[in-house]
Amino acid sequence: MGLGLYAHFPWCVRKCPYCDFNSHPLHGELDETNYISRLIEDFKKELDSTRENISTIYLGGGTPSLFSANSLARFLQLVDRRNTSEITMEANPGALEHESFDAYLDAGITRISIGVQSFDPQQLDNLGRVHNSDDASNAAENALKAGFDSVNLDLMFGLPGQSLDDAMIDLEHAISFGTDHLSWYQLTIEPRTEFHRRPPILASDDLRADMSNTGRRLLKENGYSQYEVSAFGRDGSRCLHNVNYWRFGDYFGIGAGAHGKTERHGKIIRTVKPRQPRLYLSGASTQRVEVSPDELPVEFMMNALRLTGGVETSLFSQTTGLSYEVISDVVDRLVSWELMQPNRLQTTDRGYAQLDSIVGQFLN
Repeated sequence: MGLGLYAHFPWCVRKCPYCDFNSHPLHGELDETNYISRLIEDFKKELDSTRENISTIYLGGGTPSLFSANSLARFLQLVDRRNTSEITMEANPGALEHESFDAYLDAGITRISIGVQSFDPQQLDNLGRVHNSDDASNAAENALKAGFDSVNLDLMFGLPGQSLDDAMIDLEHAISFGTDHLSWYQLTIEPRTEFHRRPPILASDDLRADMSNTGRRLLKENGYSQYEVSAFGRDGSRCLHNVNYWRFGDYFGIGAGAHGKTERHGKIIRTVKPRQPRLYLSGASTQRVEVSPDELPVEFMMNALRLTGGVETSLFSQTTGLSYEVISDVVDRLVSWELMQPNRLQTTDRGYAQLDSIVGQFLN
């Protein structure tokens, strides 16, 4: 897959109550010039440690679309795009008023991912989003008109008070735009969020399972193939940057709170940048931790088995440096239970429905 680059943009207009990402409400004017300069410095330092080319770039957040196209172009000019197959930017409909999608396209962005979450006005209010339904629809239409290689819409289900019909109406609305990619995932209550402190009343487990099953059928009927837990593409469309994660590939992480994973001299190293933007801007040091061999089997499987098609058996040794014998007994047992496929690290349909339990089998 090559080497990925993740750049984190930590500011948002407002912190959503369900969000556990490293995002910070913007107070005052955005100091994008200094932040881009720090990203460039950080990137150059990381790049000094490898001779590999950057094959995919993902600008995530937070809200990267708070930054101007000129600032992003200044950052992206460091990358040799002849070797880069995909440059994704996350965008929120409520943070696009100062730039057109055409400007981001001209800056080098090839793939756009729009955080819609819902088209229902009441649900948008429940989720603390800063945009309305019209903003979401306009963003989807304008992104398609701009001519990106790929347009993704993010949509949630299992929202407070949401019925099965409500969820399917939302999903049908998203499908109606004809984008080549949809990320459709269940709302979960995460620690350190407003929803964790003041939990909303969510649908029952059975109802959420019905939403998931009915939605996946609807997506399939409309030409979307599921290739990962919450990712659906038309005509072979996939987010290549995320596929690299799930195949346990290497990637740099730059920006406040960004994580990275690289192989160095036979060791898997995870990096974490300072979470607070002011510390990151001050040049505070990067935390580097070696992943122990005991942790590698479950880390690998936690990613690889998310792919509906799994991965080739040889990838385990190729990316972890461990012998396949380390996991062969567990794999054989799961194959005998008809939860994994033989001759490939892939679940059966029954196993995919029990993914967390299967991954847990690889814990030492």
